Amino acid sequence: MKIGIFGGSFNPPHKMHMEIAKELLNKHYVDKIIFVPTGSKYEYKHNLVEDKYRLEMLNILTNKDDRIIVSDYELKDYVVYTCKTLEYFKKIYNNDEIYFICGTDNLSYIDKWKKGLDILNNYKIIVIKRNSNEICELLNKYQQYINNIIVASIPLNDMSSTNIRLLIKQNNIIELYKYLDKDIINYIYRNKLYQD
Repeated sequence: MKIGIFGGSFNPPHKMHMEIAKELLNKHYVDKIIFVPTGSKYEYKHNLVEDKYRLEMLNILTNKDDRIIVSDYELKDYVVYTCKTLEYFKKIYNNDEIYFICGTDNLSYIDKWKKGLDILNNYKIIVIKRNSNEICELLNKYQQYINNIIVASIPLNDMSSTNIRLLIKQNNIIELYKYLDKDIINYIYRNKLYQD
């Protein structure tokens, strides 16, 4: 089985995250996807709501598809790096193939990550293409790992968690319905998330 590890801050998780997951499953890039939210101890991620809220929102988003699960593995009181996360899932699914799902933005600086080149060397990377020119440059940059890089052609829109958080602050419910599952909108307002 091919297991896709989909990391991110998911702050909040939105419809595009789910569309990417479903496309990867329906087009048989992977057979199962595990959403792994980044822990709030990660210094480069600011404005993250508490781990438990992001975990619960992901559970709400994914509960209708049994090919998708959510893991709290990175939600610890210290930073868990991607290399450790992938090693952890490789141990659990030791007879399966582990794929790391990321956008071109992540791939562009994966060589700066902790054991980033080891990740490229030891795992299949599914890259969600955002910009054709950018992907060509990246494939050039990581030419020696090209056999481990799979470019997934998935139609993307300009959905971003930053813009969604702004809409929440503005209380723009009508616009929010384009980007967020209605149960997540209810959850956000019930728990007073992303509102100053």
